[in-house]
Amino acid sequence: MTRATQSVQLSTTRRRTSSPVLIGRARELESLAAAVAAAPSVVFVEGEAGVGKSRLVAEMAAGLRGGSRWTAVGYCQPLRDPFPYGVVLECLRLCAERLERVRGRLGPVLGMLRRYLPELAHLLPPAPPGPKDAAAERHQVFRAVRDLLAALGPAVLVIEDAHWADEGSRQLLRFVMSDPPPGLSLVMTYRREDLPGDAPLGRTFRPPPGTTGMHLSLAPLDSAGVRGLVEGILGRPVTAGFAETVRERTAGIPFVVEEITCALRTREGRLRTDETTARRLLDIVQVPVLLREAMTERMHALPGDTRAVAEASAVLGVPATAELLGAVAGVDRARAQVAILLERAVLVEAVENAYGFRHALGQRAVYDALPGPHRQELHLRAARELAQLTPRPLVRLASHSRRAGLTEDWLRYSEEAADAAVRAGDTSTAMELLRAAVADPAVGAGDVNRLALKLCECALIGLHHREVTDRIERLSCDPRLTDEVRAELHLWLGLLLIREAGAMDRGRAEIELAVEALHSRPERRLRGMSVLAVPCMATVPFTTDLMWLERVEASLDTMPQGSLRTALLANTLCARTISGSPQAADRLGLLPSVSEAEAAGALHDLARVHANLADGWAWTGHYERARKFLRSGLSLARQAGASYITGTAEATRVRLDWYSGAWDGLAERADRLARAYAHLLPVTCELRLVQGWLATARGDWDHAEAAFRDTRMDQPESAIVPVAVAATGGTITLLLHRNDAGAACAYADRGAALLRRKGLWVWAGEMACEAVEAYLAAGRRDDAQAFADELAAGVVGFDAPLAHAALVACRARLADAAGDTTGAARLSEDAVDRLRALGLPYRAARFAEWVATRVADVATLTGLTRTYEKLDASVDAARCRHLVRGAGAATPSRRGRRGYGNELSPREREVASRLADGRTNREIAQTMFLSRRTVEEHVANVLRKLGVTSRQEVAHRLAYHGLPRRGDPTAPDDHGSSTGTRAAPPRADTREERPAPRG
Repeated sequence: MTRATQSVQLSTTRRRTSSPVLIGRARELESLAAAVAAAPSVVFVEGEAGVGKSRLVAEMAAGLRGGSRWTAVGYCQPLRDPFPYGVVLECLRLCAERLERVRGRLGPVLGMLRRYLPELAHLLPPAPPGPKDAAAERHQVFRAVRDLLAALGPAVLVIEDAHWADEGSRQLLRFVMSDPPPGLSLVMTYRREDLPGDAPLGRTFRPPPGTTGMHLSLAPLDSAGVRGLVEGILGRPVTAGFAETVRERTAGIPFVVEEITCALRTREGRLRTDETTARRLLDIVQVPVLLREAMTERMHALPGDTRAVAEASAVLGVPATAELLGAVAGVDRARAQVAILLERAVLVEAVENAYGFRHALGQRAVYDALPGPHRQELHLRAARELAQLTPRPLVRLASHSRRAGLTEDWLRYSEEAADAAVRAGDTSTAMELLRAAVADPAVGAGDVNRLALKLCECALIGLHHREVTDRIERLSCDPRLTDEVRAELHLWLGLLLIREAGAMDRGRAEIELAVEALHSRPERRLRGMSVLAVPCMATVPFTTDLMWLERVEASLDTMPQGSLRTALLANTLCARTISGSPQAADRLGLLPSVSEAEAAGALHDLARVHANLADGWAWTGHYERARKFLRSGLSLARQAGASYITGTAEATRVRLDWYSGAWDGLAERADRLARAYAHLLPVTCELRLVQGWLATARGDWDHAEAAFRDTRMDQPESAIVPVAVAATGGTITLLLHRNDAGAACAYADRGAALLRRKGLWVWAGEMACEAVEAYLAAGRRDDAQAFADELAAGVVGFDAPLAHAALVACRARLADAAGDTTGAARLSEDAVDRLRALGLPYRAARFAEWVATRVADVATLTGLTRTYEKLDASVDAARCRHLVRGAGAATPSRRGRRGYGNELSPREREVASRLADGRTNREIAQTMFLSRRTVEEHVANVLRKLGVTSRQEVAHRLAYHGLPRRGDPTAPDDHGSSTGTRAAPPRADTREERPAPRG
């Protein structure tokens, strides 16, 4: 058990600054305790600063005392030095007593931890021979940590403030919890607004089967909670009006409530009774101002040397030893001063023998109150003291040097820290340091030129935010830059802009500008030309892309192995595969091996090659090739710490899963990834495309329409072109579902115009069948024939299996429209066989349904109904059932008919899920292929069986009774049973409607 956990037992003799019992969190504490007891488990506790995450976790840990579970608490710090695994190692170094009991059962891999945990070296096996490369060493360290936690037996590991965790710790914890020891429970607290990504473990994390997962989100206290908290601290009742005033002024944040309540007391602990003082504090408009007032008052009550130590702590910003606090404060007897601060609850022992403020708000309040010259002097002392440590805390040294006015030291430490962070895979920290350095107008030209290029390189490797691109864009006009660096900056800026929504055309313009200006840097010029060669990134004619491609490939053929060659291959091979070039596979022999790439420092570029190959082949229909390179691309990207490449590869995997019919949980996964990579267009547009496809198949047409629009298909100049083509095809399908053939034809015209403009018909496989279907539905047979003819001419000589399969399907439809039943049958069989051979179950089913409908093949339609049901393509399943009924046959049930009584039938569950999604009767009838009258009867039954009187209550009732809504992967099949509910007579109008959506 860590010192931080033990300190709860020692605090009862101090003046009370918080409630003796946990207020307003009983349900959350019960849930947390239950999840921790159900090991293995992982629990994320989210909430804003001061909302009570640490108190909740401390209460949980207190309940474990005296039991058999080893408990450790680690605290992440806001200034992240590139020291991987630091917070985890701080926890593990305290397990000596527990480890002593099991040292005879430790595996040899645990010897890897000797140099990481010197305190435990005498208990660990001998260190095995070190691996030759960093990736293998990291893997062994990860295994050793997991094995150590397993050896400790039942254990609870608490990681506080995970939003400040280093990237290495996130990867380590993710590895451990991907296959956790049976008795381990991990609890992580974090603030979402401070996360470097969208998830505390770096990427979206799903607990493996058999592992309990929970996410707790703590909200501020309501008036009753604030009243209970204030009364608990004061030990006396207060009025409801007083508590409500406190809640209004503090927003119900428990930490601020505690600070204000403490400020209202005298030194003897009595409540301030004079109305003037109380109102003066409570009437501060903004909570930060109120907190500063409270902290200022508490600081003024401290003796001089004690206050100096508190000020030193505020300047240091992270928990520090008493010796370091005393040295920075310039006082003697630092331990005695720290003891006073602990007694007054100004500081706490955050980790063993390290002291800091209880909350960042309190620390900032004290820091802001310091006079400028005094604050600068304290930073100067901090920099001098920290420079003597080994290893040097580079990030903190950079921060203190800057605030002390030591510009040269600040730049030196910033660059060293950024380099170390990149080596540790923490590009976000590197970007923060470099962005601050180049933004300062006082920095000299030489430093700006060098650091600006480093900033660009970091931004291209990791997940940058808009602020980084803005800074680089402003730098491109900075007079301190040389012409050569400015030209190179245009290149990097263009590459960054291509990634962002709405900036692709600007990005291409920046790259073209760089290519013209980089004559003295041929290697950079080639890199820019290779980007211009990628056809999916612009609507310029493919002949232009091909011109750039051939120029780059001419240089590649004579270029030696190295980083530049691999970087160029990442774009040229992408251009070949995504354009359906028959020569693409032949050029794979140019790729370096993994060992060659590592030796040349080109592992990141090799990861990009593999990810790009997967994406390119997925667009043309070579899905098995795509999956092969996707697996290797993801592995290499993780090994290289390339977050952006990981994002693009994950988006490709989502699309491949859509193609293959692996739809279970796909919508949720796409949504999580879209949030994590929200600012990266190449990732989000592909995810939104899949979300649109899924929503169309499931009848959520408003969501589908919005998702397709978000791909920027209406603005192809700033879109990924094949995504825009595919989204156009999806929109045509959506409009045909809505029986709006005219609007569908308008989109078919736009898609055809885009393909003609680009001159690359290999991407037409994503919309060809839909366009021809729309034209034929509108009676525009000549346009349908013209489209098919252009497609046939456009794919001659190209390796694009999907486009060729789509061409056969188009010809089958045209033969049928011309009355050539024999030709239509032959072509239809060929098209279905091609689609199935490609591994496209949904598309094969859609076309097979059209074939079966032509000849009223009830048996095939019945089988297709079940295929759609397995995919959860509810609209398609409903349409097939409707066609079977229209043919005079009953849809068979796998379990036979049964009476449902007060339980919802499968059909009623489907209606209820659509009611919960806000669908009108007309929309439900349209998506389920039922009559309006039948839907009204189902709605009445749903309301009666759920015991509700309005449609708006249905969603709540479904959740209350544990009934899954549409798209929930836990939903039973259409013939399964559902939870029974109490019957109640409905009083609502089951024919309630709202305006129909456009289209």
